Amino acid sequence: MLHLAEALGFSGRKVVAALAALPFPIAHGHSLRDALRTQQQALPWTLLSSGGEQQVSRCFAQSVVLRGICRENPGSCPGKRPHSTLQACETEEEVLQRYLQTSFPGAFSASHVLEQPCPTLPPYPQFFSPLLTKQGLLLDQPLGSSTAVESIPVAAALQAAPVLHAVLRGLCRELRALGTRRCAGFFAAGVEEEEFREALHDLRALAECYKTHVEADESEDETDSD
Repeated sequence: MLHLAEALGFSGRKVVAALAALPFPIAHGHSLRDALRTQQQALPWTLLSSGGEQQVSRCFAQSVVLRGICRENPGSCPGKRPHSTLQACETEEEVLQRYLQTSFPGAFSASHVLEQPCPTLPPYPQFFSPLLTKQGLLLDQPLGSSTAVESIPVAAALQAAPVLHAVLRGLCRELRALGTRRCAGFFAAGVEEEEFREALHDLRALAECYKTHVEADESEDETDSD
């Protein structure tokens, strides 16, 4: 994980955000290209890292792994023009890579597709919707009898994304608000006041590495409100 984060964190960036879709939303009898087409502008995974319910719509670099997706025959027929860029892809790896390139233009994207799903046999908690099959695929209507979900397709991603600018700045504000004079026990453990202030400075500098023009405007608004 450390080496992967370092590979994604160029230009002074050292932190990545974790995202996941558990289970990955794919309907029974549908292909990966069908699932991604129905997502349209809404990404199929959500942010797990600190940062609230923000939608990660931009990133600098990312690594995405999708598992539990069955292989299908090529979707484009010979002599027939595909009606979408995803339809023109011949493999699931190409479908996912094309989707990432379209959703995050200009970002470095590494992707992997694995057939083996994530097992959810006991003692894995059965907190899934009744609309899922044993294989974790979505149904239009629940099955007549309750059935334990034995496996699910999962998507996981690590991203060096601008959303981390707000996350790191928020952490810096929380640390400043502690008030070092009220944390005598903290400094008694061996942390020097100067080291603490230097760490805060480094954290704020790290946050600036994730700033784009959008985050710059938001930072100015925060400064004005302060």
